[in-house]
Amino acid sequence: MSEKKPRQTVTLQQQVSFTRQQRSKMECEWKPDEQGLQQILQLLKESQSPDTSTQRSVQQRLEQLNQYPDFNNYLIFVLTKLKSEDEPTRSLSGLILKNNVKAHYQNFPNGVSDFIKSECLQNIGDTSPLIRATVGILITTIASKGELQNWPELLPKLCLLLDSEDYNTCEGAFGALQKICEDSAEILDSDILDRPLNIMIPKFLQFFKHSSPKIRSHAIACVNQFIISRTQALMLHIDPFIENLFALATDEEPEVRKNVCRALVMLLEVRLDRLLPHMHNIIEYMLQRTQDQDENVALEACEFWLTLAEQPVCKEVLCGHLSQLTPVLVNGMKYSEIDIILLKGDIEEDEAIPDNEQDIRPRFHRSRTVAQQHEGDGIEEDEDEDDELDDDDDTISDWNLRKCSAAALDVLANVFRDDLLLHLLPLLKELLFHPEWVVKESGILVLGAIAEGCMQGMIPYLPELIPHLVQCLSDKKALVRSITCWTLSRYAHWVVSQPPDTYLKPLMTELLKRILDSNKRVQEAACSAFATLEEEACTELVPYLAFILDTLVFAFSKYQHKNLLILYDAIGTLADSVGHHLNKPEYIQMLMPPLIQKWNQLKDEDKDLFPLLECLSSVATALQSGFLPYCEPVYQRCVNLVQKTLAQAMLYQSQPDQYEAPDKDFMIVALDLLSGLAEGLGGTIEQLVARSNILTLMYQCMQDKMPEVRQSSFALLGDLTKACFQHVKPCIADFMPILGTNLNPELISVCNNATWAIGEISIQMGSEMQPYVAMVLHQLVEIINRPNTPKTLLENTAITIGRLGYVCPQEVAPMLQQFIRPWCTSLRNIRDNEEKDSAFRGICTMISVNPGGVVQDFIFFCDAVASWVNPKDDLRDMFYKILHGFKNQVGEDNWRRFSDQFPMPLKERLATFYGV
Repeated sequence: MSEKKPRQTVTLQQQVSFTRQQRSKMECEWKPDEQGLQQILQLLKESQSPDTSTQRSVQQRLEQLNQYPDFNNYLIFVLTKLKSEDEPTRSLSGLILKNNVKAHYQNFPNGVSDFIKSECLQNIGDTSPLIRATVGILITTIASKGELQNWPELLPKLCLLLDSEDYNTCEGAFGALQKICEDSAEILDSDILDRPLNIMIPKFLQFFKHSSPKIRSHAIACVNQFIISRTQALMLHIDPFIENLFALATDEEPEVRKNVCRALVMLLEVRLDRLLPHMHNIIEYMLQRTQDQDENVALEACEFWLTLAEQPVCKEVLCGHLSQLTPVLVNGMKYSEIDIILLKGDIEEDEAIPDNEQDIRPRFHRSRTVAQQHEGDGIEEDEDEDDELDDDDDTISDWNLRKCSAAALDVLANVFRDDLLLHLLPLLKELLFHPEWVVKESGILVLGAIAEGCMQGMIPYLPELIPHLVQCLSDKKALVRSITCWTLSRYAHWVVSQPPDTYLKPLMTELLKRILDSNKRVQEAACSAFATLEEEACTELVPYLAFILDTLVFAFSKYQHKNLLILYDAIGTLADSVGHHLNKPEYIQMLMPPLIQKWNQLKDEDKDLFPLLECLSSVATALQSGFLPYCEPVYQRCVNLVQKTLAQAMLYQSQPDQYEAPDKDFMIVALDLLSGLAEGLGGTIEQLVARSNILTLMYQCMQDKMPEVRQSSFALLGDLTKACFQHVKPCIADFMPILGTNLNPELISVCNNATWAIGEISIQMGSEMQPYVAMVLHQLVEIINRPNTPKTLLENTAITIGRLGYVCPQEVAPMLQQFIRPWCTSLRNIRDNEEKDSAFRGICTMISVNPGGVVQDFIFFCDAVASWVNPKDDLRDMFYKILHGFKNQVGEDNWRRFSDQFPMPLKERLATFYGV
């Protein structure tokens, strides 16, 4: 049965278009048609309905109405003229107009845009704060559409309105100016507009002493927009600005105090010289404000300590205030009542409640980078520690006073080291054993925050503290259990350095119980903490593998969506940490079925594949041959993911309006898992490669616009070169020019992986590498001589130059003098391994071709040779011949003078191992 429509004489579309004919009259006489106006009001009313289908039909009708230029006249009319309507409807009309300005402003006829502009300026002082704010938003949206140039009267008019006797007009104009300063700061300080700030900034400063707090607040907020950019117009008035700030320091209005604090924090970054004379008073002031009754003010003030810690003067200016500051920061680290409500801190057991999908933060896949292992460490350290203080309470991921205080304590601990403990220890004793859980919890957070900076000073207390914390893991409050997981992970390095039975075993036992906690927040914290412990403990965990796997596999059946993603990470990290020790039938039997079950459940479009593929990549590398039974379907799916993504990218490129851009992370993660398979399975991957088109796909990936795609495809190229070069070799002529163009050190990881792949290809190609040396050698020599190049890239570059020289000495040796010195210094710290071996053979071969190239830097060569712990016999012979050849050439006396410059350890090593 169809619905009857009420009879309408004229449709709204016709109505609005009729008014086109009226346009010939003067624009200022524009009058809406009554019937059209009623329908638009009806539409505005409907759009406030919560019903989604109503919303959708409103959206469609709005789209249709946008065809009619007059529609925007109606909208501004409702906002500014129709005082009989309720404010939310009028404001909504203005916001719809704002969206139209954003989307279609360039298509507005002149008459319409002029009408809107004049209405805005006439109504900026509307008696309603909501309407004033809406008009302000509309003005700044028009201004940010490049209209500041085409609306020359706007800024002078707004500045003039600031002097109005009428409060509403002054406040409305200031609100609009504040939004313009926020949105268009750059253009305001440019010649395009004839530098209006030279007039505006002195004008704003006059209003710092206005009687209305709202106006004072606007005035500071406007000026604050220009601090960080060191805008000239403000720098000229910097002293009166700072004086005015001091005058407002104790303003009764929180918003004003907040803006004063914000200004001082920014000035600390850009004009420390101007604050230094007043530093003592500023610090005293910020101490008070960090305890402000208004949490927003306290948070702004707390930022001051974070910023101050980054300044070289921090220690000097703050040391006298530490005894006051420490308790203030510690006090700020307690959960507020509102935090506890938001965190549902009273709900202890929630493991059965499914996750709210909005709470799951997008994960970013970190593409594969190839790195060298160093002396004395298990694995290359990450340059950027992501173990920030953000781990403790994710769901209120908004920055708050607790997090800011903890972050400030963390950075100050790094500045003052153990001096901070003098003031903290007495407080800590009281906090950690406090009967109130909120206080005790904050003490545990303090302990975690100072772990990095105060580690040395904490060591004497750890034998007592760690067992106490391990006990807190079974506290009855979930929020205490979760923060304890995090704090213990910050001390994992120390725990692992002690005999395993003393702390590692009890800690691990309790953490594994927490992984199976009945509270989701605790599960998450325990899983993350356990991943950190795995990284520190590495093979120390081998004796407990069965016990660990038992727990992690049980968690699979227990976890809701969000924590599953963290569980994958814990399993992947375990595989990275224990390596081939995982390759035992009973472990594989426990671990693989649940992983493969998840793998089969997930569709190709599901982003949960990312962490699962990352996890499988680590597992495949660790299990090696143990992964064989699972490798074919995994390999196939990865190749399909790459192919699908490339195909979708092609469609999108040819018809962007028809197709969506693909999410290339699917392809990146798949390439990385293929690398893991190639590394883990070695030669056994050969048949899979033979039966697939992976090399054709890689050829496309290596030329992708997105750097992370290229980075992962070069890693895979290197791994396939090692695993089954017979399939790679036919493509080398196509691949090498691409590798050459990617030796751009601006993109560190891409450059690093390309460099590494060239080295692996050289070893396989042997003398057939000769035609390609010229494509890459100059870039490599440039990179190795570049200042501030990251360590990993330097090492890989040195190894690749060595390998190229090993297979094509005649081509590379003539350049020896240009790279020998940085080459030696970058390889002296890496462990003895195959890559180092082939690189040093290369350097020795090149020295025999061009001995003159090493003469000036021979001491560096000696030092690099001495860095070998156990070279193979024939390599040791090469070193011996070069050292003795040089000594014989220069003669006994000259050699003695030369070797007298050596540091003692170097002299002794060379004498012991090589008899020179």
